[in-house]
Amino acid sequence: MIIVALIAGILGCGGATESYTLAIASTAGGSVTTPGEGMFTYDRITMVHLVAEAEEGYYFVSWTGDVDQIADVRAATTTMLINDSYLITANFVAYKPMVAAGGYYTVGLKSDGTVVAAGSSMEQQGQVGAWVGITQVSAGASHIVGLKSDGDVVAVVDSALDFGQGEVTGWWTDIIQVDAGYIHTVGLKSDGSVVAVGFDYDGSCDVGNWTEIVQVSGGSQYTVALKSDGTVIATGYNYFGQCNVGNWTDIIQIAAGGYHTVGLKSDGTVIAVGWNDYGQCNVNNWTAIVQVAAGRSHTVGLKADGTVVAVGDNSSGQCNVIGWAGIIQVDAADPGNDACHTVGLKSDGTVVAVGFNSNGQCDVDDWDLN
Repeated sequence: MIIVALIAGILGCGGATESYTLAIASTAGGSVTTPGEGMFTYDRITMVHLVAEAEEGYYFVSWTGDVDQIADVRAATTTMLINDSYLITANFVAYKPMVAAGGYYTVGLKSDGTVVAAGSSMEQQGQVGAWVGITQVSAGASHIVGLKSDGDVVAVVDSALDFGQGEVTGWWTDIIQVDAGYIHTVGLKSDGSVVAVGFDYDGSCDVGNWTEIVQVSGGSQYTVALKSDGTVIATGYNYFGQCNVGNWTDIIQIAAGGYHTVGLKSDGTVIAVGWNDYGQCNVNNWTAIVQVAAGRSHTVGLKADGTVVAVGDNSSGQCNVIGWAGIIQVDAADPGNDACHTVGLKSDGTVVAVGFNSNGQCDVDDWDLN
């Protein structure tokens, strides 16, 4: 149950009580149960408690509307000062399944906010099974990151390759997107600023002055961010030119791979810069793409019709995606070497995977994330 407090009441000038209306509504997936939904009247500058409750499969996101007097619009429990008439809405969102490809493992987010994993027997494999209320997952070479519905972040790291990339618990708050780089983690805050922890090679974590960001992506020792105006910025290791994105425009999604960066344009075409020894940047002829993913040395594109294309290193069969259909999301692994795999989430909640399967990271045939 989600509890939200609102408060009202003081006498107006001349001893007369000044009253205002507060209209309360909610989106699908939940309701405000105390005092209810509809129109309420409160004296000026008063205090009253409300309760909102999410339905199963949904979580509270934020308050919208006349929110200037709400202390924290993303907090499920908050206060509001009544000194005018207001209309506010409690917003709920359904948990959305997704997949993430890590170093030698695959992670799946289920529609109930829980997480499953397959592949490596690293310590984090067991830990993620206890996570609840997760809205997004991301996987690096040796760590898994989960974004919680309240904007906090959780992470688990293989101690054999720990550079502090999991130090997000307790101080990362108000996060709306996370991404696990090779051995660093990036978080996007609701105000468009960015935080990062982990191995800071060549300034890959130097994101403290970034603003107006709408998506972040971590690669091998570098970080890329998409700005609200469709341009892209990057910091960190740039030996192969993977950070040379300053002239990109009209971008709607980005993906940072091993040493190459991929950008999806609003017209469904794709551009890429960086390391291209395996042809992983040869995406100029792609069309009708709705999502891109970048692995260590290969690039994957999801088409509008649910089919998938891939270019680059195929030594482990990670580009063998011809024949995939009904796909709604893809991801590609960057394990720090050329032993990569590719995963795809189907509309029916099942998962497919191809590529290097040394640790069972592609053994996802029995998954149902819906």
